[in-house]
Amino acid sequence: MLEEVSRAEIQRALQRHLSSDWGDCEPEDAIANDRAVSEGTRLFSVYHSSSGTKFWIITEADRSATTVLLPDDY
Repeated sequence: MLEEVSRAEIQRALQRHLSSDWGDCEPEDAIANDRAVSEGTRLFSVYHSSSGTKFWIITEADRSATTVLLPDDY
C-alpha cells in the first residue's frame, strides 16, 4: 500500500475521516456514514492519492479498529 499511497496522504485522509469528511464515497454511503456516527454502525470513506490511487478507510461498528486498504485488498 505504501508504494501507492504515501503515509502523509493516509494521515490526511484519516483526519478527514475523523472529521466526518467521507471523501469520494457515493452519496448513499455518505448518508449512511452520517447515520452511523450517531447509531454506532460501520463507517466507510473513499479517498484518492495524488497519483489517483483509490483507497478506503473503514471503521468497525464498535470503533475497535480502523483499517486503511486498497479496494483490491478487500
